[in-house]
Amino acid sequence: MDSELNEYLEAAKEAAWLGGEILLEKLGTAAVRQKGYADFVTEADLACQEAIVARLSERFPGHRFLSEEGSLAARPKAASHVWILDPLDGTTNYVHQVPFFSVSLALEIGGQLAVGVILDPSLGEVFSATAGGGAFLNGRPIRTSKCMVLADALVSIGLPAKLTRDSIDIAVMTASAEYCQSLRRTGSAALNLAYLAAGRYDLAWAFTTKAWDVAAGALLLREAGGVISAPDGNPLDMQQERIPYIAAATAELENAFRELIRPLLAVR
Repeated sequence: MDSELNEYLEAAKEAAWLGGEILLEKLGTAAVRQKGYADFVTEADLACQEAIVARLSERFPGHRFLSEEGSLAARPKAASHVWILDPLDGTTNYVHQVPFFSVSLALEIGGQLAVGVILDPSLGEVFSATAGGGAFLNGRPIRTSKCMVLADALVSIGLPAKLTRDSIDIAVMTASAEYCQSLRRTGSAALNLAYLAAGRYDLAWAFTTKAWDVAAGALLLREAGGVISAPDGNPLDMQQERIPYIAAATAELENAFRELIRPLLAVR
């Protein structure tokens, strides 16, 4: 099984770099259209997705795909191996040529996350993990921080494209700002989780993410020693349309944050 997972991992890294090179090539020139309020798709998203799917399909013809764009956005049925892909996580950053975007690719086997790769093509950083095999950054092992106290925590937050002043996201952001050391809103959920796994952040949360945003990062984080779950404490359910999460470097920190925001969630 280890050799099989390693084969999938190497294929995922190769495919992610294939897509990452397309993103860099088209940066600043890709045509853009708007799917919804502040929700963009570019020709780079589509070209990256097409290239990755084609490469993995050629190598593993029996595998299926769940991806953000087009017909692949619906979860395939009766598939034992499913690649979960976000070809461009951080599209708004990409459109504005802010170099904080990524390719996120995970493999689910029998409904369980088995392989995860997050590529930051701008920095040449490849975060990777296999189930039971640990987490790595450019081949070197990574671990989460040891932070257990909210006051010491650097928090990465994920906000939806459109907010209202009574949004739960605003309430949780305010609580985070008040009780934690500092906040970051980066615009890439995948990189938020990758940075958490690498010990750069201590805590992360988002309430409007989907499977392709969090699949690779969730595996990375667990393999790096961190924890991630639904806001109510239940395990993440990758079968759901939306997958809100709270993630932390340590269980103590996650529990402290969940207790902090529990009254806010209870009134929504």
